[in-house]
Amino acid sequence: MKVLSDTTVKRIKEEILPRYPEVTSAILPSLWEVQRELGWVSADAVKDIAEVLNVPAELVFDTLSFYTMFQKRPVGKFHIQVCTNVSCDLLGAMGVVEAFKKQLGVEVGETTQDGMFSLSTVECLGACGEAVVVQINDEYYTGVTPEKVAEILETLKRSA
Repeated sequence: MKVLSDTTVKRIKEEILPRYPEVTSAILPSLWEVQRELGWVSADAVKDIAEVLNVPAELVFDTLSFYTMFQKRPVGKFHIQVCTNVSCDLLGAMGVVEAFKKQLGVEVGETTQDGMFSLSTVECLGACGEAVVVQINDEYYTGVTPEKVAEILETLKRSA
């Protein structure tokens, strides 16, 4: 193993793998486990998962590349994802994106110099009835407006 901790390897082998009769079904939860540990899934992590599961690395990479919820490069401690699909767009998602860009001093796809915040736009977060929706790490923020951005960022900074 090059990247994964012994704890993660053990969790994949002892907790994840036994739950799935088909080993390929364990790829997705293994990717989640790795992202939880490292914050993203590197090429070396893909190789490690493939080795633990005894499957081709290409199969793990194919799964990784299909899903947008997995980070393929490092992101900040707080990964801000703003939904820009139809409902959110119509209710002001681009204004929310602009507010985050201004407050953080970064463009979409960038991370602040201190490594605290990364900003992304995503196609849909599946909560259209509560637009504008922002996901920060695993937490959803609904009804977000440009005016609420500073408050959200202050709360995150205090929790860091």
